[in-house]
Amino acid sequence: MTRQAWAGTADDDTDEARPVGGGRWATARINLRTLNTIRWIAIAGQTVTLLTVEDLVGIDIPLLPALAVTAVSLLINLYAIARRRRSPFLTERGAVLFLGYDTVQLTVLLMLTGGLENPFAVLVLAPLMVGASMLGRRLVTGLTTLTTACLTLVWVLAMPLSWPTSNGVTLPPIYLGGIWAALTLSAIFIATYVYKVAQSGRDLSQALIASQVSLARAQKASALGALAAAAAHELGSPLGTIAVVAKELARDMPPDSPWVEDIQLLQSQSDRCRVILADLARRPDAEGEMEPYAPLGPVQVIEAVAAPHRRADVALEITVTGAEEGAPSPLPLSPELQHGLGNILQNAMQFATTRVDVTLHCDPSALVLTVADDGPGFPVSLLERLGEPYVSDRDERLEQVPVRAGGGGTMGLGLFIAQILLERTGAVVSYANGRPGSTPVGAGAHVTVNWSGPLPAAQ
Repeated sequence: MTRQAWAGTADDDTDEARPVGGGRWATARINLRTLNTIRWIAIAGQTVTLLTVEDLVGIDIPLLPALAVTAVSLLINLYAIARRRRSPFLTERGAVLFLGYDTVQLTVLLMLTGGLENPFAVLVLAPLMVGASMLGRRLVTGLTTLTTACLTLVWVLAMPLSWPTSNGVTLPPIYLGGIWAALTLSAIFIATYVYKVAQSGRDLSQALIASQVSLARAQKASALGALAAAAAHELGSPLGTIAVVAKELARDMPPDSPWVEDIQLLQSQSDRCRVILADLARRPDAEGEMEPYAPLGPVQVIEAVAAPHRRADVALEITVTGAEEGAPSPLPLSPELQHGLGNILQNAMQFATTRVDVTLHCDPSALVLTVADDGPGFPVSLLERLGEPYVSDRDERLEQVPVRAGGGGTMGLGLFIAQILLERTGAVVSYANGRPGSTPVGAGAHVTVNWSGPLPAAQ
């Protein structure tokens, strides 16, 4: 695990991210170079504005104090560059301090240059936008509170601008209060919206990585079974030679020899090794205990995938056509099929009223699997978008049926991941309302998985 490989960002109750596969909490995940670059842009913009505003607009500002505030940012950025050579990443706490300073620095500049009368006051929201895209909820809340407090200080304590007109310009307090309210509400809205969007992306990334980790573990288990069979085969010959030599020694050894017991022990242990190796060689093919993808019947495969998602009040009916009785299933119990089909069956079980029908049609040129439930069906407005991330049909469907155990919010990640995994096996996944052969409206939903050729995992 490298420091750059992460399953996502911080969750709602922690300040830092968890590396893939567990382990201790990570201490570095935010690229310091990115924050440095943003600050360089801010320093350049502030310097150019301060040096030209008096000549271009004719407004007197305390130039030296303002440039001094900008110079502090310059020094901090130079220090950050030196620190980056030792550690190119920041913890979330380090990042919030970095962005908190930027907020305070902008606040001081605004207090020196007119406060809310300054049209650049909106830039105080920039550090908050950056933080909301990469920090956890608790730190985003703290940064939002700091931004709101800074806006309030700017409103109350800022020095007025020296306008170039002879009579000056005085903005009414109610107008300044309106600007403060607008910026404060914008800060809250931007922080919430950007955080939610970024968190959705992190959730999707974490879900995909979790699926990949699960697939990798299952593939390792399969490889272990094949390795055991190969080892049993390769060790059979030398073990047979050892058994023959031990037998010859036992036959030629005098009964009163002190080596008789040792030779008998050698024979017994050799026989024991032969039994163990024979058991290892038999399990992947005969018993299926070490081989997780051993051939099963079509009904057994579907029942095994559906087992974790069964409900006592929903019947599962499985129909197989075109397959010979007792023949191995054309659906290998591969990780892609197990997780992909499992997500589809889970969705059907959650929204079914009384039953879920699974139909598998097998013929030499195609393999079609249909999962249909008698629930409320997919919302028509979302049918064309099913299979994409961030698409949720749960809320609209639950308006028509009672909320059941296992319910909750979703972003369509289950169907999205199911479609990705099944497409890896060469399948085409489609979604529709209505049970096959029935009226589409109010007659449930069905998902069709179509393979036009043999499954890659079955070859």
